[in-house]
Amino acid sequence: MNNIKIIGLNPQNAAEYGCPCFLNPKHEAHLIKLEWLKERFSEGMKIKLLFLENEKKPFGFIEYVPGEYAWRAVDASGYIFIHCMWISPNKYKNKGFGSLLVNECIKDAENEGKYGVAVVTSEGSFMAGKALFLKNGFKSVASAKPSFELMVKTQKEGPLPEFKDWETQLEKYNGLNIIYANQCPWVARSIKELCEIADEKVLKSKVTELKTAKDAQNAPSIYATFNLVYNGKLLADHYISNRRFLNILKKELK
Repeated sequence: MNNIKIIGLNPQNAAEYGCPCFLNPKHEAHLIKLEWLKERFSEGMKIKLLFLENEKKPFGFIEYVPGEYAWRAVDASGYIFIHCMWISPNKYKNKGFGSLLVNECIKDAENEGKYGVAVVTSEGSFMAGKALFLKNGFKSVASAKPSFELMVKTQKEGPLPEFKDWETQLEKYNGLNIIYANQCPWVARSIKELCEIADEKVLKSKVTELKTAKDAQNAPSIYATFNLVYNGKLLADHYISNRRFLNILKKELK
């Protein structure tokens, strides 16, 4: 891995390197994520970009924050919390690059005297699976349907992270609700289009942006960044395509 370099994103170089989520840098959602990041850096957020020597674009990244500022429905105070990570294209997967990024986070947690590192995994396509973390010494401390796992690598004795009571939050939402955060640019990219589809179907929908980590920790789903709720029922808890949205509306609101 001698030809690999890791660059930390910060307020000074964010405009140069851009949003690490492999979006077209001219896309509106890319700019929305950059604006969102401006406030997050002051909260201790770190994004590490993975580059091959002489390449201009990263092929991987990891995003993590102090647990107090996690944008998931978790209580992870005293830990470093990993939001997301990505390796792309597929030819770079299963070559140890994911572990390289995870260990960057582990080193930061050690240096900062944290209890350890926590992450929520899922076997769905929109989040990292647990296999990578098991390989790096993490253990599951809580699980939830359909395949969420709250995983922790402890470094010193302390209270374990927990899932928040997201199901109780569902009771607050009547009618059709789209609750989202700009933590994920792919979610930000879809919100306008989903609202336009609802309008075309003459459906009155309420759109709520989660603007702080506290808001996200009290979201009506574990992933928190995207929530489609109808009369207290969670219909989708992650980024969905326009077609998937139409299918859900057809099934649930007939």
